[in-house]
Amino acid sequence: MLTFTIRRLVLSVPTLLFISLVIFLLLELAPGDPMAQVPLTVPPEVKEKMREALGLGQPAPIRFWKWLVQFFWIEPQVMIDHYFGTTFSQGDLRVISWQTRSPVMDIVIQRMPQTLWVVGTAYVVAIFIALPIGIYSAYRQYSWFDQLGTFISMVGFSVPPFFSGVLVIVIFSVQLGWFPSIYDTTHVVDSWDSFVYQLQQMIMPVMVLALQITAQLSRFMRASMLDNLNQDYVRTARAKGLSEYVVVMVHVLRNSMIPVVTVIALGIPAIFGGAIITEQVFKVNGIGQLLIGAIQANDLPMVQTLTFIFAILIVLFNLIADVLYGILDPRIRYD
Repeated sequence: MLTFTIRRLVLSVPTLLFISLVIFLLLELAPGDPMAQVPLTVPPEVKEKMREALGLGQPAPIRFWKWLVQFFWIEPQVMIDHYFGTTFSQGDLRVISWQTRSPVMDIVIQRMPQTLWVVGTAYVVAIFIALPIGIYSAYRQYSWFDQLGTFISMVGFSVPPFFSGVLVIVIFSVQLGWFPSIYDTTHVVDSWDSFVYQLQQMIMPVMVLALQITAQLSRFMRASMLDNLNQDYVRTARAKGLSEYVVVMVHVLRNSMIPVVTVIALGIPAIFGGAIITEQVFKVNGIGQLLIGAIQANDLPMVQTLTFIFAILIVLFNLIADVLYGILDPRIRYD
């Protein structure tokens, strides 16, 4: 397992470099000009100097190489300096946002807590709800519980978040007045009352996101359980006199979790990417809204850095899912 992990980590380096090149080339081919937001009264020679200050006057290979150095060399040094008080990155140019003229990673770190509060909580809630629903639905196939779970899953798959988000705002915020319709990103939790308000403003976006995630995970869990409930080893375990709880919750569940782990692991990068539509509906000032704003403003360093961070997370959690396979099923070996 250790050899497999090291080999995958080594192979991930050229994979990520290729992904970064593809992202850079796609953004180079994308239409739009960062100088389009500059007022028309600005003289052309001033605009040209602004383009040179942003590094747009340099050839594409040089700009790509500078971005790689800034992302992989300078930004880690900035993090080390922040935590240990060193000065490794002093005087080095970081990845700068064209829109805000601030370091991209500083803005990402500022927005990350809002996304983790909402999207991360929704993901955890969905996992704790979806897995028991999927397990019991498979064990009681075609029962009223299974039928109800199927109906709720179909609703979760069919209703888009821009509709369900507006619907819960109309019901719980406008009609009932229970929860605030706008997520206050400046709210600070420093007392019990402020913590209660934080929970209140999180309920609706978490509800919308958890419905979608629960619908997906519960169906995967149910299908995987049904595949294993009819296997020979289940009949053998029952014939040996094992209790039904041990058969289902130990033997069947462990094997059924193998494909579900992939879905859960690959869904975790979406937490850091934010729920773009839901963040727009509830005005959550998170990573998803940051990406949309950067695309609209042609802020290429911000878009490039965010999309590459998502790519790193996907590669990383693919590796984690593969390692968990071997833990859940001893028959799987990576020799």
